[in-house]
Amino acid sequence: METTKNYFFNDMGVMLGRSMRHIFRSMDTIMTVTLSPIAIMLLFVYVFGGAIQTGTDNYVNYLLPGILLMTIANGIGYVSYRLLLDKQRGIFERFHSMPIARSAALWGHVLTSLVSNAISVLVIILVALIMGFRSPAGVLSWLAVAGILALYTLALTWIAAIAGLSAKSVDSAGAFAFVIHLLPFISSAFVPTESMPSGVRTFAENQPVTSIVDAIRALLSGQPVGNDIWIALAWCVGIMLVAYFFAMRVYKKQV
Repeated sequence: METTKNYFFNDMGVMLGRSMRHIFRSMDTIMTVTLSPIAIMLLFVYVFGGAIQTGTDNYVNYLLPGILLMTIANGIGYVSYRLLLDKQRGIFERFHSMPIARSAALWGHVLTSLVSNAISVLVIILVALIMGFRSPAGVLSWLAVAGILALYTLALTWIAAIAGLSAKSVDSAGAFAFVIHLLPFISSAFVPTESMPSGVRTFAENQPVTSIVDAIRALLSGQPVGNDIWIALAWCVGIMLVAYFFAMRVYKKQV
């Protein structure tokens, strides 16, 4: 049993290395992922920030959690695209003809998403620091933020896996990302939900992005997190488990 596990992790490591080489050979992927969130952050901080009342003097501190989620959402689209290419080129079938774990190729894409999005998030945080972002958070709070972002990345990655493995074309593979990109705009990411009309406010306060943003914001500002962190974790873990179940079913059926 232990030998089987070792083979699985070895195979998964090889698949991770393969996918990461594709990323590093095309660094414009990470640049594309980060450019849009950076542009939005610059626009809202330096153009709209003075007119938005958030109860804080440093708007970039308020804005950053939502921008981090948008950065991850941007990177997720490449997961479905790369999975679609591998499926269309018969890469999975070639791997399955070799003595390797059947799910290792899929996990290679998932772990690559985790690593590449972590790099993109670090780039965004560095830009935010240049723009004036400051945080009194300690090491444990930063680790908690990293954990939430990792779970959020995994949740979206498994959704992207479903789309990439089910899609027939590049356009349909990335179509799911539209809703994910829209959610931060209808949340507490840019403005407090109290300023929204009642119907929009109800939706904003009860969708996953708001809880995740509020939890990260509280952790980074050194404020009590309350129930937001548990709600955020429940959303991330719940979405991840459901998406993982369906992604594996699609993978076994399509490949």
